[in-house]
Amino acid sequence: MLVGYLQRAGFAVRAAFDGPNGLQAVRDLDPEIVILDLMLPGMDGLEVCRQIRTFSDCYVLMLTARAEETDTLLGLSVGADDYMTKPFSPRELIARIGALRRRPFKSAAAVSPQRTWGGLSLDTAGREVKWADQFLDLTRTEFDILSVLVEEPTKVFTREDILDHVWGPGWVGDSHVVDVHIAHIRRKLADVGGAPDSIRSVRGVGYRLGDPQ
Repeated sequence: MLVGYLQRAGFAVRAAFDGPNGLQAVRDLDPEIVILDLMLPGMDGLEVCRQIRTFSDCYVLMLTARAEETDTLLGLSVGADDYMTKPFSPRELIARIGALRRRPFKSAAAVSPQRTWGGLSLDTAGREVKWADQFLDLTRTEFDILSVLVEEPTKVFTREDILDHVWGPGWVGDSHVVDVHIAHIRRKLADVGGAPDSIRSVRGVGYRLGDPQ
């Protein structure tokens, strides 16, 4: 059903019906976007996504029949860019794919190739992030969010600001996806000794970088 809708919308589509074949299709075709079901035979969607992220920077939109928060957290933690819960309308799926395709491969907000803020340094050309001398292994979405915050470190960004910069204007979906990605960035910073308040929550408004340390 999805293949038919996507083809009628003008996309070239390759379908795979289990995890191992889906993973091989990504290796063979180097697609722009992968629509990945969480529940797959042979290898579940989380493991497929985790392995995709070892060799591809394509966009991953994860589908799940379960709406529990843990599914969302797990999917995004292994590198998915967005998620949708079933049931959903084909029109919503096409709109979400369009929003992903409008996202730049490099953060539109990051105009300076090198940015530092306290112990945090970010190289937008090489897409590398360090805390002190230790690299952070960020997904593309996590990198782009951090790029937005670092570019104007004293500004408080609302969820909508971050969505506009990273996902693009007109994005449709749950704005709390920003909170999930922020939580992953914080955890990864803490894992390499970053300050607990490297990214601060401003109650009722949004997020900004903490004071330089």
